[in-house]
Amino acid sequence: MRRFLTPVFLSLHLVAAGAQPAEQTAPPGAEAAKDAPAAKVIEPVVKESIVTIDGKKVAYKVTTGKLFLKEDDGKARASIFHVSYERTDTKDASTRPVMFAFNGGPGSSAVWLHIGVLGPKIIKLPGDGTLAPFPPARVVDNPLSILDVCDLVFIDPVSTGYSRAEKDVKPGEFHGLDEDISSVGDFIRRWVSEHDRWSSPKYLLGESYGGIRAAGLSSHLQSRYGMSMNGVVLLSSLLDFSTLQPAQGNDLAYQVFLPSLTGTARFHGKIHGDRDALVKESTEFAFGDYATALLKGNDLDQTARTAVADKLARLTGIDAAIWLANDLRLDSTAFRAELLRKEGKVLGRFDARVAWDATDKAAARPDYDPSYSLAYGAFSSALLDYLGRELGYKEDQPYEILTGKVQPWRWNTNNEVVNVSDRLATAMRDNPHLRVLLMGGYTDLATPPAGTAHSVRHMLNLPVNVRKNISTTLYDGGHMFYLNPPDLIKCRDDIVRFIEAGKP
Repeated sequence: MRRFLTPVFLSLHLVAAGAQPAEQTAPPGAEAAKDAPAAKVIEPVVKESIVTIDGKKVAYKVTTGKLFLKEDDGKARASIFHVSYERTDTKDASTRPVMFAFNGGPGSSAVWLHIGVLGPKIIKLPGDGTLAPFPPARVVDNPLSILDVCDLVFIDPVSTGYSRAEKDVKPGEFHGLDEDISSVGDFIRRWVSEHDRWSSPKYLLGESYGGIRAAGLSSHLQSRYGMSMNGVVLLSSLLDFSTLQPAQGNDLAYQVFLPSLTGTARFHGKIHGDRDALVKESTEFAFGDYATALLKGNDLDQTARTAVADKLARLTGIDAAIWLANDLRLDSTAFRAELLRKEGKVLGRFDARVAWDATDKAAARPDYDPSYSLAYGAFSSALLDYLGRELGYKEDQPYEILTGKVQPWRWNTNNEVVNVSDRLATAMRDNPHLRVLLMGGYTDLATPPAGTAHSVRHMLNLPVNVRKNISTTLYDGGHMFYLNPPDLIKCRDDIVRFIEAGKP
């Protein structure tokens, strides 16, 4: 899920950090690793099991443990915790597809993808994913896992999950855009080598900030190790932080979020009509007349201003007077407080379908995200129960589901906003068989689908012959659309079709 922390989770206030010169200091306490005792080495645990997927029994082994990243002299730098699932009833495992999956943050473990959608075990949540489960939540068999067509490796980057920097190594050395890509890339290289999978088709799947990591890895693995990917899946992701960061002189984010405001308003019955038609109209308006109006700034005359406000009101369910009072610029956080204000509700950021009671009905901005509240505790308890009781893996240190210990994150920019679109375009140029699947939810107010769509349209260095390799699919839910049962079914179908289409 996450991917962007607020306060320890998902806050695209991180976006602001991406626009500033890089801060080069390590996180507070990073140097403490020098005097800390070496962590006790825990041997990997291997279990075998069977799950029924798509009506067929699938035998597999699951390996839970750590892989050590090493310096050139063989000294361990970090231990990367991971859980890998390999099907055992195949004739030739060396040619079977394998997918490396991770979430984002920065600062998130891979728990969300692991037990939320892809793995052979899945968290059991009530209803359509907008209701809090009765604690404690637990996992059950996942008949919609993709393990039948693809082996799976879930990666926790350094300082998340049980992954840690080793003795005498500062954790901050891994907490940065390029440092993170390099360390995860080294893990993937090592895993592929140790499991004899160089001949396997390889896929990356990143959710949220994990999409930044996946785009960077597609180029890094190819240029550093000669490891070409077959596919990259960007699930509720982004490529360019400017699409999410409104600022004086940068109105792009208002355009990017508008179609999601429309989809949300339609879900809550504040506007009426065919959802897809409304979102299409909103998208065309966002990058057409609305873009022109925003570009004019103070030069926009009152007649035109009123006309735009009226159109925005029709597309979002927010009164034209409010749009006018905000200079036609209403960010998604203010929208979450405003849409259901009369009902005393605030909307979720990750999934705006979630509407819970406001704690301050007069507040201009909500003081919590109900879609985060319903997921965090449930996923934490379910994963730790699964790791310990079913997989037999335990450690004394806490499992960092989401952590702020990776801050400050080094963005490695010089007065620029982080944008990895060019890295993905370069990987596709050098590997014209690389395909990309963009997946997004209509009610995602964290990383709206129009953001990656905008980034892809502006991959001007992407050769014409490979542009057809990018496909997009949308879902009814939000950031974690897979918590909505119909979306989970569609998600499996879309990913399986994407993998199957990559066969020569």
